[in-house]
Amino acid sequence: MLSKKQARAFFLGGTLVTFLIFIGLTVYSLSAATDQTNRENLTAEVVRGKEIWESNNCMGCHTLLGEGGYYAPELTKVVDRLNQRYDGNGEQVIKSILMSKGPWQPNGRKMVAYGMTEAEATDVVAFFNWIGQIDLNGFGEVVGVDRKISPLSKDKINN
Repeated sequence: MLSKKQARAFFLGGTLVTFLIFIGLTVYSLSAATDQTNRENLTAEVVRGKEIWESNNCMGCHTLLGEGGYYAPELTKVVDRLNQRYDGNGEQVIKSILMSKGPWQPNGRKMVAYGMTEAEATDVVAFFNWIGQIDLNGFGEVVGVDRKISPLSKDKINN
Protein backbone atom coordinates (compact mmCIF):
# COMPACT_ATOMS: atom_id res chain seq x y z
CA MET A 1 0.00 0.00 0.00
CA LEU A 2 1.21 3.46 -0.85
CA SER A 3 1.81 6.10 1.76
CA LYS A 4 0.11 9.45 1.39
CA LYS A 5 3.34 11.00 0.05
CA GLN A 6 3.85 8.16 -2.47
CA ALA A 7 0.22 8.34 -3.63
CA ARG A 8 0.53 12.11 -4.18
CA ALA A 9 3.78 11.64 -6.13
CA PHE A 10 2.21 8.85 -8.20
CA PHE A 11 -0.83 11.01 -8.97
CA LEU A 12 1.19 14.08 -9.89
CA GLY A 13 3.65 12.02 -11.97
CA GLY A 14 0.81 10.30 -13.83
CA THR A 15 -0.93 13.61 -14.42
CA LEU A 16 2.26 15.17 -15.78
CA VAL A 17 2.95 12.23 -18.12
CA THR A 18 -0.65 12.26 -19.39
CA PHE A 19 -0.52 16.03 -19.91
CA LEU A 20 2.74 15.77 -21.88
CA ILE A 21 1.31 13.00 -24.07
CA PHE A 22 -1.78 15.14 -24.70
CA ILE A 23 0.32 18.17 -25.67
CA GLY A 24 2.51 16.02 -27.94
CA LEU A 25 -0.47 14.49 -29.73
CA THR A 26 -2.09 17.92 -30.10
CA VAL A 27 1.05 19.36 -31.71
CA TYR A 28 1.31 16.31 -33.98
CA SER A 29 -2.37 16.57 -34.99
CA LEU A 30 -2.03 20.25 -35.89
CA SER A 31 1.23 19.88 -37.82
CA ALA A 32 1.28 20.40 -41.58
CA ALA A 33 2.56 16.85 -42.13
CA THR A 34 -0.71 15.36 -40.91
CA ASP A 35 -3.07 17.81 -42.64
CA GLN A 36 -5.80 15.86 -44.45
CA THR A 37 -8.18 18.72 -45.12
CA ASN A 38 -7.56 19.07 -48.85
CA ARG A 39 -7.22 22.81 -48.20
CA GLU A 40 -4.96 23.38 -51.23
CA ASN A 41 -7.86 22.54 -53.58
CA LEU A 42 -10.26 25.03 -51.99
CA THR A 43 -11.67 27.36 -54.66
CA ALA A 44 -14.26 30.14 -54.78
CA GLU A 45 -16.75 27.67 -56.31
CA VAL A 46 -16.26 25.27 -53.42
CA VAL A 47 -16.83 28.05 -50.88
CA ARG A 48 -20.01 29.17 -52.68
CA GLY A 49 -21.18 25.54 -52.82
CA LYS A 50 -20.67 25.23 -49.06
CA GLU A 51 -22.61 28.46 -48.50
CA ILE A 52 -25.47 27.14 -50.65
CA TRP A 53 -25.33 23.84 -48.72
CA GLU A 54 -25.66 25.71 -45.43
CA SER A 55 -28.27 28.27 -46.53
CA ASN A 56 -30.58 25.49 -47.76
CA ASN A 57 -30.07 23.43 -44.57
CA CYS A 58 -29.09 20.34 -46.55
CA MET A 59 -27.66 18.82 -43.35
CA GLY A 60 -31.17 18.71 -41.97
CA CYS A 61 -31.75 15.64 -44.15
CA HIS A 62 -28.37 14.60 -45.61
CA THR A 63 -25.19 13.46 -43.92
CA LEU A 64 -21.76 14.78 -44.88
CA LEU A 65 -18.59 13.33 -43.32
CA GLY A 66 -20.82 11.54 -40.84
CA GLU A 67 -22.56 14.71 -39.65
CA GLY A 68 -26.14 15.68 -40.34
CA GLY A 69 -29.56 14.10 -40.70
CA TYR A 70 -30.25 10.49 -41.58
CA TYR A 71 -33.41 11.00 -43.62
CA ALA A 72 -31.58 11.26 -46.94
CA PRO A 73 -28.37 9.68 -48.31
CA GLU A 74 -24.81 10.29 -47.15
CA LEU A 75 -23.22 12.69 -49.66
CA THR A 76 -19.50 12.53 -48.79
CA LYS A 77 -18.54 10.70 -51.99
CA VAL A 78 -21.77 11.20 -53.90
CA VAL A 79 -20.09 12.20 -57.18
CA ASP A 80 -17.99 9.02 -57.21
CA ARG A 81 -21.01 6.83 -56.43
CA LEU A 82 -23.18 8.42 -59.09
CA ASN A 83 -20.37 8.32 -61.65
CA GLN A 84 -20.23 4.55 -61.16
CA ARG A 85 -23.99 4.23 -61.35
CA TYR A 86 -24.57 6.55 -64.32
CA ASP A 87 -21.52 5.88 -66.51
CA GLY A 88 -19.52 8.94 -65.47
CA ASN A 89 -22.48 11.35 -65.50
CA GLY A 90 -22.75 11.80 -61.73
CA GLU A 91 -22.23 15.56 -61.84
CA GLN A 92 -25.00 15.99 -64.43
CA VAL A 93 -27.37 13.86 -62.33
CA ILE A 94 -26.71 16.01 -59.25
CA LYS A 95 -27.19 19.21 -61.23
CA SER A 96 -30.47 18.00 -62.72
CA ILE A 97 -31.79 17.13 -59.25
CA LEU A 98 -30.75 20.51 -57.81
CA MET A 99 -32.12 22.46 -60.80
CA SER A 100 -35.42 20.56 -60.90
CA LYS A 101 -38.55 22.71 -60.55
CA GLY A 102 -40.51 19.81 -59.08
CA PRO A 103 -39.80 17.73 -55.97
CA TRP A 104 -37.57 14.73 -56.55
CA GLN A 105 -38.88 11.56 -54.94
CA PRO A 106 -36.45 8.64 -54.94
CA ASN A 107 -37.47 5.55 -52.95
CA GLY A 108 -40.59 7.28 -51.64
CA ARG A 109 -38.70 10.09 -49.86
CA LYS A 110 -39.41 13.54 -51.20
CA MET A 111 -36.59 16.04 -51.70
CA VAL A 112 -37.40 19.73 -51.81
CA ALA A 113 -37.37 21.28 -55.28
CA TYR A 114 -34.70 23.94 -54.95
CA GLY A 115 -34.84 25.09 -58.57
CA MET A 116 -31.22 26.25 -58.43
CA THR A 117 -29.56 28.05 -61.30
CA GLU A 118 -26.88 26.32 -63.36
CA ALA A 119 -24.19 28.33 -61.54
CA GLU A 120 -25.51 27.41 -58.08
CA ALA A 121 -25.76 23.72 -58.99
CA THR A 122 -22.22 23.81 -60.41
CA ASP A 123 -20.95 25.33 -57.15
CA VAL A 124 -22.65 22.63 -55.06
CA VAL A 125 -21.11 19.94 -57.30
CA ALA A 126 -17.69 21.60 -56.86
CA PHE A 127 -18.24 21.41 -53.09
CA PHE A 128 -19.17 17.71 -53.34
CA ASN A 129 -16.09 17.03 -55.47
CA TRP A 130 -13.88 18.80 -52.92
CA ILE A 131 -15.40 16.87 -50.01
CA GLY A 132 -14.97 13.61 -51.96
CA GLN A 133 -11.21 14.21 -52.28
CA ILE A 134 -10.55 14.56 -48.54
CA ASP A 135 -8.46 11.73 -47.06
CA LEU A 136 -11.01 10.00 -44.84
CA ASN A 137 -8.74 7.43 -43.15
CA GLY A 138 -11.10 4.61 -44.10
CA PHE A 139 -14.26 6.46 -42.98
CA GLY A 140 -16.09 5.49 -46.16
CA GLU A 141 -15.71 1.79 -45.54
CA VAL A 142 -17.10 2.17 -42.02
CA VAL A 143 -20.30 4.05 -42.86
CA GLY A 144 -20.95 2.61 -46.30
CA VAL A 145 -19.93 5.62 -48.38
CA ASP A 146 -17.76 3.48 -50.63
CA ARG A 147 -20.18 0.55 -50.79
CA LYS A 148 -22.56 -0.07 -53.64
CA ILE A 149 -25.35 -1.17 -51.29
CA SER A 150 -26.17 0.13 -47.85
CA PRO A 151 -25.48 -2.14 -44.86
CA LEU A 152 -29.23 -2.28 -44.14
CA SER A 153 -30.06 -3.48 -47.66
CA LYS A 154 -27.22 -5.96 -47.51
CA ASP A 155 -28.71 -7.49 -44.35
CA LYS A 156 -32.14 -7.79 -46.01
CA ILE A 157 -30.63 -9.44 -49.08
CA ASN A 158 -28.64 -11.96 -47.02
CA ASN A 159 -31.62 -12.95 -44.81
